[in-house]
Amino acid sequence: MKKIYWLLLLIPALAITTFVFMRQPVSSPSLTLSLPEPGHHPVDYERDVRPIFEHKCIACHACYDAPCQLKLSSHEGVQRGASKQVVYDGTRTQDAEPNRLHVDAEGEPAWRERGFFSVLDHHAGEAALMARMLALGRQAPWAANERLPDSLDISIKRNNQCVNADEFDAFAARQPHAGMPFAVTGLSQSEYQTLIDWLAQGAIVPEQSLPLSANQEREVRQWEHWLNRGDNRHRLVARYLYEHWFLAHLYFGDDRAEQFFELVRSRTPPGEPVELIATVRPTDGIDGPFYYRLRPRLESRVHKTHILYPLGPDKMARLEQLFFEPDWSVATLPGYGPAQAANPFVTYAAIPARARYQYLLDNAEYFVRTFIRGPVCRGQIATDVIRDQFWVSFQHPRHDLFVTDTAHRQRVQEWLSLPGLKSDLLSLGPDWIAHRDARNRYLAARQQDYARTYPRGPALDHLWNGDGHNRDALLTIFRHHDSASVLRGWQGDVPTTLWVMDYPLLERTYYALVANFNVYGSVSHQAQTRLYFDLIRNGAEANLLRFLPTSVRNELLHRWYDNSARIKLFTTYADVDESTPSRIAVSPEAPLADFGRQVLAALAPVTGPAERLNRCRRQACAQAGSAAEQEAEALLRRLTGITAATLPAIQWLPEVSLLRIEAGDRRLVYSLLHNRDHSNVAFILGEDLRLRPQNDTLTVLPGVVGSYPNFIFNVKLEELDDFVAALMAMARAEDIYTLARHFGIRRTHPRFWFYFHDMHRYLQETTPLEAGLLDMNRYLNL
Repeated sequence: MKKIYWLLLLIPALAITTFVFMRQPVSSPSLTLSLPEPGHHPVDYERDVRPIFEHKCIACHACYDAPCQLKLSSHEGVQRGASKQVVYDGTRTQDAEPNRLHVDAEGEPAWRERGFFSVLDHHAGEAALMARMLALGRQAPWAANERLPDSLDISIKRNNQCVNADEFDAFAARQPHAGMPFAVTGLSQSEYQTLIDWLAQGAIVPEQSLPLSANQEREVRQWEHWLNRGDNRHRLVARYLYEHWFLAHLYFGDDRAEQFFELVRSRTPPGEPVELIATVRPTDGIDGPFYYRLRPRLESRVHKTHILYPLGPDKMARLEQLFFEPDWSVATLPGYGPAQAANPFVTYAAIPARARYQYLLDNAEYFVRTFIRGPVCRGQIATDVIRDQFWVSFQHPRHDLFVTDTAHRQRVQEWLSLPGLKSDLLSLGPDWIAHRDARNRYLAARQQDYARTYPRGPALDHLWNGDGHNRDALLTIFRHHDSASVLRGWQGDVPTTLWVMDYPLLERTYYALVANFNVYGSVSHQAQTRLYFDLIRNGAEANLLRFLPTSVRNELLHRWYDNSARIKLFTTYADVDESTPSRIAVSPEAPLADFGRQVLAALAPVTGPAERLNRCRRQACAQAGSAAEQEAEALLRRLTGITAATLPAIQWLPEVSLLRIEAGDRRLVYSLLHNRDHSNVAFILGEDLRLRPQNDTLTVLPGVVGSYPNFIFNVKLEELDDFVAALMAMARAEDIYTLARHFGIRRTHPRFWFYFHDMHRYLQETTPLEAGLLDMNRYLNL
């Protein structure tokens, strides 16, 4: 083994890093771009061009945060082109006009009226803008697997200039290294020639359509009929389901084809072409009749937006059982408007609360994923309301007073109205104070009613057990600074905090962060959404404390809200119940660890496989997996269960590192998740002031976690000991560059795209239904 070599290498290698930082591209670009002569072989978009976009372009150009809104993940997105409008803007004082692909406009002329400009058309005798951007990228190839110059901004906060054809020459002179693909190993010669030929031949993009199989057409007809039944009960339930499915990638349970659907509202009835009605939110009303329709999704499957919800005969039977077997009626359907959108508890009061809550629990992972991976969760300000790792469980419907106690429900439901629907800046302060006070009145009433109903406090069976089979009962959430992930089961070591969500918490979170969230909303809307989620987190933590003995509640609460957050405990949050007992006894030295152990034992049928890397305390978990996995995990286990005070390298690792281990003729994949410790997560601003890097930890999990890998390491199994030893020897932040030089797949690696897409291939092999193309917008320059 070369362990001593690696330990010594970290010292002299630092002398090299200054040179590495200053490395420039191999050649300097010329302002006069040279394009190759176009060939004469006909280029077909579907056969020749789309695979190149999926392999080299969609990794950045997809979803809302596609640079310049240039989405290359569908035919219409390619034709629509680019825009100077910024989608994620935390400073605008008024709502912006939505520009959602396949929703807010249809056809190239309509997008031109909205300010989008073509990247395909020849202009004033010049080649297409896309061709010139690609040529600019080829003028300055990067040195193989070297760091990019620090002067090149590759962060997601960079100022994308979004130049049109007239502005390109000046842009190229200012930004000679901003060609496409941006800041990464570029196209091969054949790929480049194919795109140049296609553009020269007129850049023909055919109309995109996806013919359905006979089985799919039958399923679509059945579901559209089921959703469009005319009596008031069915209409109210269909409206409720639409507001919870509008973001979903729907699929038929027995259909493993590559086809997914979305639920939309259409002017046209089933059997006719869909005529979509665009509204800012799914809770917005529509003038005149409309129909719920299933529309095939046309875009390439991208992991960050691929949030699955199953349909099929079993799902339909389950929904019939939940919503229509109980005896209830609705004489008058509720209207649409801000009041109805802001309070789903009043709007859907006619539907039994047990049915609504159980419906959410049946697919808890989907609903939590919508507000953790959905459009609100983009950027550090959106995610800093949550900690870097925490566990979630749910209150059992039998012991949720909002479900079981009509008097309690009628007493409190008016206080559960959500803020954020008023977008003007002047409403921010008064509206927020009103909703905060209403929420705290609700918590005070909730505390009184639970103390009266359960004077001895809760027991373990007050937690939902997944009905004995549903593994959505326990979830883990990882925050990756400016994105987040949701996993089934309680993953990783015991976290700093846990949540227990009841029906009001789960439903309010969904409506605040998903159904009522407007990506194009004003700063007032965004701030109120963020501030209310802070209250939701606090409520979920307070509900957990109710399950613990009174003697440990205050200490835990002050541990979560340390330093500057103490003032919020007295000015913003409701008081925690410190008198009603709990029937769950825990160790006072490690209350959360002991509570977690008891929950995992009580819910054993739904906890999933044993944790073998971060909480492996017995020989059985160390012996799980293949011989190669056992060998790899024995080494990786040395990185877990400790803090950065013991292993300083933790604080310098990216948020999400993917570790690819070559073990003979197979490869293993692990995710190294950097969990940063905070004194509290109670404020929108000043996060850096609340970090405690010496307490950071590392979670190591098998597989690919997250949609946005920050870096990929590739290590041979026989060299894994050296990789771990190098990590353990790191003493300075700069040492990460040496580690990346020897084990890393940098953006400039000659085979970058092979390794990057091998993570997608791994997802297709291990979780084919959930697999999607990963995003490289957050891939770091290590």
